[in-house]
Amino acid sequence: MIGTAVAATETRRILVVDDEETILDATSSYFASYGFRVDCAREREEAEALVSTCRYSLVIADMRLTGVHGREGLELLGYLRERCPWAVVIVLTAYGSGELERETLRRGAHAFLEKPLPLSELARIAFGLLGSAA
Repeated sequence: MIGTAVAATETRRILVVDDEETILDATSSYFASYGFRVDCAREREEAEALVSTCRYSLVIADMRLTGVHGREGLELLGYLRERCPWAVVIVLTAYGSGELERETLRRGAHAFLEKPLPLSELARIAFGLLGSAA
């Protein structure tokens, strides 16, 4: 399934937003190995600046970028839905709840996923969503 999705997405661009360098590096390398152009941001403002200058097919964003109680992912989601409504948005969190998942999906995310998640599973979900959005 992944091989089929890759052929259709080789020129697509992805934005990965996370405050953890290791997650950015691993996710970026993984998706780049499938032919995607991948940009990374460590904070909401950096992500918003990139979104204002690039067209992304997929955004993978962590919910918390500044600490235990952060919800910058929701703020970024609002910005994304306004500036690039065509983008598939996946929100990741290590601190999920049913309420937070419902709020995230209500605000326009395509998926709400709990960390840790194997990159192969994240890619399977992302490629499926990209395929259905095409």
